[in-house]
Amino acid sequence: MNTARPAIRPLRVMLSLLSLLTGLMMLVSGQTASAATYQKAFWIPVDNTIERGLESFLKRAFLEAEQQQADLVILDINTPGGEVNAAGEIGQLIRQAPMHVVAYIDNQAFSAGTYIALNANEIVMTPGSSMGAATPIDMAGNAADVKVISAWSKQMQSAAKLNDRNPDVARAMVEIDTDFPGLKGKGTVLSLDALTAEKVGYADRVVAGKDELLSKLGVKSDAVQKIEPTAGERVARWVTSPVIMSLLLVIGLVGIVVELFAPGFGVAGTISLVSFGLYFFGHFVAGFANWLHIALFIIGIFLMIMEIFLPGGIVGAIGFISIVTGLVMAAYDTQQGLASLGIAVVITVIITVLLVKRFGVKGLFNKFILGDTQRNEEGYVAPKDQRDLLHKEGIALTPLRPAGMVKVDGKRVDAVSMGGFVAAGTPIVVIQVEGTRVVVQEQEQKE
Repeated sequence: MNTARPAIRPLRVMLSLLSLLTGLMMLVSGQTASAATYQKAFWIPVDNTIERGLESFLKRAFLEAEQQQADLVILDINTPGGEVNAAGEIGQLIRQAPMHVVAYIDNQAFSAGTYIALNANEIVMTPGSSMGAATPIDMAGNAADVKVISAWSKQMQSAAKLNDRNPDVARAMVEIDTDFPGLKGKGTVLSLDALTAEKVGYADRVVAGKDELLSKLGVKSDAVQKIEPTAGERVARWVTSPVIMSLLLVIGLVGIVVELFAPGFGVAGTISLVSFGLYFFGHFVAGFANWLHIALFIIGIFLMIMEIFLPGGIVGAIGFISIVTGLVMAAYDTQQGLASLGIAVVITVIITVLLVKRFGVKGLFNKFILGDTQRNEEGYVAPKDQRDLLHKEGIALTPLRPAGMVKVDGKRVDAVSMGGFVAAGTPIVVIQVEGTRVVVQEQEQKE
């Protein structure tokens, strides 16, 4: 027994050293894994209201990141929320991204913004930031109906489960009339600050700011490339908002109606064209409209104008259908396009009625109908007698070739010249009056 002990002790020392070395290697390996370095990172802002224009921008940004073989995308989220449908599409885009996606919340990520963050591989927040309050609301600002809330709650829970987050927390952010002990009471919705979010597992870490975030991710600042929306994409984001969509259609249609009451083509017509132009431009840049939709709208306008010269109603009806089809098909969603157009038509009809009451029906159709009528009971109405203009002097307001306009006795008169061309500004004298025909010639120069 005593002779074996000296041999056992060196063996124990070697095993202890081997265990210590293995532990150190595992520790170093763990630190390396926790501070994984990324070769190329993209910084993408997700700000303001969530809408279809943002979805279009993010599709381009993720495609560009993939083409440049980025292995990290940081979404800088700062939004009060927005469209549920747009958020759903953006969430799918994030889930299918081949690179690691980090949702960075430096201020707020409410409602649809929370859903977008939950689809990322990792959520990082800063002190003072918050997320949650994801109850969907309607256009009037009230909570949506039970079906919409239930469906959205399921989407939020599914997104939470992607990274093993508690789905009940997601439900508490959506459902108002449900009590969640320890999270919120009935009649409220859950919002989380950064520290609480980290505590319940909805924030993977809390950092002081961007520099600490990049340091924790093992990313050098010069390896981060920021993608900003283009000017056209900014316009598209603004235009594709349901409220702005409806407003542009209202302005466009009302502009046409006002133009019918005003002589000539003026401010109302110009504003109408600009509104429709913005509508199509925004949806075109966002990738929802194409040249066919624009062509349908232009053809419809042309047919509506042709209806003035080709009475019968068929051409006008086809033109109206073509305009409606172009506007609705250009929208990102047919149902939303119909809803926006319906709102615009109702408001336009109301304004048209008010204008008719103010200016009368004649004010609306004075461009398309003859203003003076011959009534049988009045008999024949003779043309105005202009014989009092004979031998009076005046001046040519326009060139006479030989017809033109002259000014005689303070009145503008249609006239023809006796001796051929007469330049504008030339003194003239009336030499003959036959009914409505007034004949003039140049005044003789006095020496």
